[in-house]
Amino acid sequence: MTNQLPWKGFCPAHLLVPQNCDMKKWSVVACDQYTSQPDYWHRVDAFIGDAPSSRKMILPEVFLGEGHMLEDSQKANETMLKYLDEGLFRRCPDAMIYVERWLANGKLRRGIVGSVDLEQYDYKGSELPLIRATEGTVLSRIPPRMSVRRNAELELSHVMLLVDDPEHRVIEHLTYETEEMELLYDFDLMENGGHITGYLLTDEQKEDVCELLNQLNDPELFAEKYDAPNMPVMLYAVGDGNHSLATAKAIYMEKKEQQPELDWKRHPSRYAMVELNNLHDASLEFEAIHRVYFNTDPERLLDELLHYYPDTHEGAGEGHTFHYIWEKGEGDITVAHPDAQLAVAALQGFLDYYTAKYPGQGYVDYVHGEDVTRELGRQPGNIGFLLPAMKKEQLFRGVIHDGALPRKTFSMGEAHDKRFYLEARQIK
Repeated sequence: MTNQLPWKGFCPAHLLVPQNCDMKKWSVVACDQYTSQPDYWHRVDAFIGDAPSSRKMILPEVFLGEGHMLEDSQKANETMLKYLDEGLFRRCPDAMIYVERWLANGKLRRGIVGSVDLEQYDYKGSELPLIRATEGTVLSRIPPRMSVRRNAELELSHVMLLVDDPEHRVIEHLTYETEEMELLYDFDLMENGGHITGYLLTDEQKEDVCELLNQLNDPELFAEKYDAPNMPVMLYAVGDGNHSLATAKAIYMEKKEQQPELDWKRHPSRYAMVELNNLHDASLEFEAIHRVYFNTDPERLLDELLHYYPDTHEGAGEGHTFHYIWEKGEGDITVAHPDAQLAVAALQGFLDYYTAKYPGQGYVDYVHGEDVTRELGRQPGNIGFLLPAMKKEQLFRGVIHDGALPRKTFSMGEAHDKRFYLEARQIK
């Protein structure tokens, strides 16, 4: 019934939920977390052991540079088929799952797991569709991910899709309707991940979600709300996992070009699994994503930064200020008259220039958490930069009027608060 509803961009999906296994060992954090901390993933592997786990179907990015990607991808795909053959999953057709995630800080995050129509999403910034990337996409990160997804039987997802719903109409009311739903899972997550509970929405509840989202999709309301007359409606913003969603879109377009004769309206490749969250959920806190430059000459880097922008000086002041940490101490550098609206844009512009000027002489990584940035920045040959957090109220308006923000501008919470892999979906 719900597949006949007028869904716009976000819709139900044929979901797979693991059953008869240790769920704490099954569910692991997003693959793009702890990218400079291999010990985290070694600890996770030791905890899981031989138990069934989503970890065995993903490739943590921290290991992608070790040269085993093809072998690891094949092993992950074999594991997907093995789990399907063993009947590990319960099939939930045309489903949406209401998720309550109690974070380690005691706050509750609510969401709805479903899928997005990739025809309504663009990550290149060349179109203005219903679903838009919030940050610039690092195109070089797409091909390696495509090689993993291209032959995969299943998809797991850490994508968090945001809707701007200040009146809390679309998702939050489901908290009071769980007695009408079927409980699917309820367990503690590993590694300080908190607790998660999932319920299967009824057909009537899915109809309500569809109607409420369509009300937000009104062009006149959109134009008034964002001072955006005659601009296409943006109903959803990708809050987390943009590169994973971009990979799904790239694979879909690749297959569509290879077989244009197929009916792609209902093809699994046209859709990607996501969790829908409200931008105004009280648990969603925008955290800065800091920078650490590895294996470089910190003194040379600081000197070049001081001369890259006009009127840049040591110490804090008016403009964009970057706090840095390295082996010999820490301090501030201020860009007094920046062209960029955000501090992260000014710093990233310089780091891109510096990397191009000194190829092969170090690299930058994007780090969640001030403590980790300080720890890594103090190591010999490294330098860390701490950045201020962006206000989440700026997100939709900024993307609508200015396009995608600089890559890795913000993070929604600490690494252990990210979405954990749990549900799956067949994409072949």
